[in-house]
Amino acid sequence: MSAHILIAGGGIAGLATALALARRRHRIDLLEQSVAFSEIGAGIQLGPNVTRRLQALGVSEALIRVAARPDALVIRSATSGSEIARMPLGNAMLHSYAAPYLCVHRADLHALMLAAVRGTGAVTLTTGARVTQVVARGDLVCASSTETRAWEGDALIGADGLWSTVRPRVVEDASPPRATGHTAWRALVDQAALPASLRSTQICVWLGPRLHAVAYPVRRGEALNVVVLAEAAPVGDARDWDQATSLGALQAATGRTCGGLQALLEAVPSWRAWTLSDRPPLTGPHEMAGERVALAGDAAHPMLPYLAQGAGMAIEDAVALAEALDGGAAPEVPAALARYAAARWERNAQVQARARRNGEIFHATGLVRVGRDAALRLLGARLLDVPWLYDA
Repeated sequence: MSAHILIAGGGIAGLATALALARRRHRIDLLEQSVAFSEIGAGIQLGPNVTRRLQALGVSEALIRVAARPDALVIRSATSGSEIARMPLGNAMLHSYAAPYLCVHRADLHALMLAAVRGTGAVTLTTGARVTQVVARGDLVCASSTETRAWEGDALIGADGLWSTVRPRVVEDASPPRATGHTAWRALVDQAALPASLRSTQICVWLGPRLHAVAYPVRRGEALNVVVLAEAAPVGDARDWDQATSLGALQAATGRTCGGLQALLEAVPSWRAWTLSDRPPLTGPHEMAGERVALAGDAAHPMLPYLAQGAGMAIEDAVALAEALDGGAAPEVPAALARYAAARWERNAQVQARARRNGEIFHATGLVRVGRDAALRLLGARLLDVPWLYDA
C-alpha cells in the first residue's frame, strides 16, 4: 500500500524527496513557502555518490545535458599561484566509481528535478505555503500555514532548509544555526566573455591563509562558477543567501592574491554574498526523525561547503527515505521513518564533521599550512580522493 506524505520545502532536498517517494508509488503534497519554484544562481559539485543516486531517480540523461564534466581537480597556492596537487576526474571517476563527477548550476538541477516531479503525476505542488505548525492527530500528522490552510498526511518530511520550521517538531533545541564567521562570495560568468587564459575545464582551488577560492565549469562548460570563502565579518542578514556585494568588499576581506586568481576575480562583472552557518554534527537518529515527522537535507544536517556535499547528502537522504518507506502502509510509517534515521545519521554526521575539518585545513596558516602543502605535493590524488564518500 502507498502512503500520503507531506513535504515542507521545494528546494533540491524537497524535490529529490518527492521524486524518490513518487517513484515508489506514494502520494505527495509538496508545500513550498515561496510564491514560485525557483533557485538562486550558484554551482553545485556532484560526486559519484550523488550522480549514482540521480541515475536511480531517472534524471541522469537530463542532468548530462545541462552539466559539465571537469577533467581534473587542481589545487594551487592563493598567494603564489603555483600548483600544489591534482587529481584526475573525468574518465578516472567513471573507472573508479562507475559514476561521473559532474558540476551543475543549482537552478538547472532544480529545474530538471521539478520537471521530473511534475511528470510523475503523483505530486501535488503548492506554493505560498509556509508550514508554521505541526500537530499529530492519531495516525495522521497535520501541517498548517500562516494562511490558515492545512494538510493532513501519514507523515511529514521537513526539507525546508537551514532555518526549518519543521525541525523543532523533531529536535527540541531552541538554538539557531551557528554563525561560523565565514563569508562566501559567488559569481557566475560566461566563459566566452573571459580571456582564454582564465577559462577552465577543471575544478580549480586556490588555498590561502584564512581563505580559499574555487572555480569550475557549469552549463555544459559554457559558464564558470566562482566562489571565494574567507574568514571575514558576516555580511547582511544571515538568512539571505543572495546579498548584493562588490569586488571591493571581497578584496577587503581577502587581501591581494596571486596574479592568476586576482585576474579572474577582476574579470567577474558582479558578485553576490552570503554568511555561512551550520549546526554541530548529528549525535543520533533522534535528530532526524520522531514518530511521523522526519527531516532531510539542511533541515537535519546543515554543513559547511568544504566537502561539496550539502546537496549530495540531501539527495542521499531522499533515496534512503524512499527505500525505508517502500511498500509501507500508513500504520507502519513511524517504524519506517525510524529505519531511515538509523540508516542516515552517522553518514551525515561524518560528512558534517569532515566539512568542518576541511575548512580548518583549507584555511590553515603558519606551519600547519606548510605541512599541508608538503603532504599534498607528496601524495597528491591519494589525499584528495575520498573513497569512503564516493563509493557509498
